[in-house]
Amino acid sequence: MDADAACHELLLRLAGRLPDELLWRMRDWLADDGREVLGSTLPRELLRHRVGITDPERELLETAVGSAHPLLDAVLPAPEPPPTRATFQPGDGAVDTAALAVLAVVRGHPGCVEVRQSWRESQRILLVIGGERPWALAGTLQRVMRAHGDRTPCVEVLPPHGQRSSYHEAAIIGSRSLWRSATALVGA
Repeated sequence: MDADAACHELLLRLAGRLPDELLWRMRDWLADDGREVLGSTLPRELLRHRVGITDPERELLETAVGSAHPLLDAVLPAPEPPPTRATFQPGDGAVDTAALAVLAVVRGHPGCVEVRQSWRESQRILLVIGGERPWALAGTLQRVMRAHGDRTPCVEVLPPHGQRSSYHEAAIIGSRSLWRSATALVGA
């Protein structure tokens, strides 16, 4: 796994554990080839917010920022990720211009299988299943959401298969599908 993919995977695992304001900014840096600033910021923010990480998450962090980073040893260990306390709702099903703009981007992006939308209180959560270069797709979709007035866009570009965090499982359960690819419908 290369550094970009490792960093994207780590940021996915930290959803619900770090503030939205911080996560969207870090995803934006990653999408814009800002791994250097991300590498200096992420370990500090884990310390600042007292977020512990598991051994597999530590491996992702080392791959993302370099194993020689001076703050890595200070990041708190965790035996397992904490269960999410967030609750999600599917909303009223209305598709606004922001969602339509997101769908226009996703439909043209290779590998995308589905887009789901959920709400955590008043915060929209977009869940994109699949997609090549997921960190770049997340950054693009965040910029689309910001252009439509979302100050802290929460865009989660998840792999189509594999184990999901409790945060993402809860978000998927409390979501509504906005779009599915034709190949996903054939396989359903």
